[in-house]
Amino acid sequence: MKNIAVAAATTALIILTGASLPDKGPFPQEKPRIDGETEAPAETAPIPEPRPSTANGTENPPTPPNEKPLDTAKPEEKPEKFGPPAPGTLEAQNLTIEPESDADHAKCVRELQALGAVFKDIPRIDDGHGCGIDKPINLVEALPGIAVKPQATLRCPAALALARWMKESVIPAAAVAAKEHGQITTINQASSYICRLRNGAFAGKISEHARGNAIDIASFSFEKGEAIAVKPRREDSTLTGAFQRTVSASGCLYFSTVLDPESDAAHEKHFHLDVLQRKGGYRYCH
Repeated sequence: MKNIAVAAATTALIILTGASLPDKGPFPQEKPRIDGETEAPAETAPIPEPRPSTANGTENPPTPPNEKPLDTAKPEEKPEKFGPPAPGTLEAQNLTIEPESDADHAKCVRELQALGAVFKDIPRIDDGHGCGIDKPINLVEALPGIAVKPQATLRCPAALALARWMKESVIPAAAVAAKEHGQITTINQASSYICRLRNGAFAGKISEHARGNAIDIASFSFEKGEAIAVKPRREDSTLTGAFQRTVSASGCLYFSTVLDPESDAAHEKHFHLDVLQRKGGYRYCH
């Protein structure tokens, strides 16, 4: 009864004074303005940016987490894969042919001759776009009796690395893994000097092939039996598989870059071997 009486008294007081109850709690007091102060504009909620539309006017659906968005662009037409770099497609880089000292070249030639390699000097190559070799050679035989087919156009350091790798690694490994085939007779190369970008791409960095620093090996031929082709052999438990993995790994002792069929699809059928000089003697072998 006491609570009812208090409520009745409160209602009577409101009626007598003309006051009214707020709809939803007490209203905040207005902040007093200072002379010269302008009233701040009321804040408004930001308007979200419209979703981007595709060329046909429809919105792209949201991409689920951990998934790459679909590429809705039409593929561009590209020039022939192994043609020379198109103007304006090269990244900023040194596009001059690196000069080679006479002394360094002469030293390399003497070492190559000492291994019994067969080669000949050819005129300077300059194909533009930074493609070319200051002192190129045509390598006919990497070692006595081991032909390079077709003949490889290279800088002497690349030819020397190939000859040393063959003598000290490939031939001993083949003597164990393929002794029934006899001696290696041919290195079947897929690419030596050629003016192009890396992996035959449309844009990017110039290939070491375009500087005479690289050679691609597709297979090795023997006196008898089938050639040993370079192909994916990671799960190959035969001696042939062991041979390929062995010579791929040892290649990094002679070359600064070794890419084999396990590297990527672009090298699925050959070894890429080059003598690119990197800072600190860093080597990339995969």
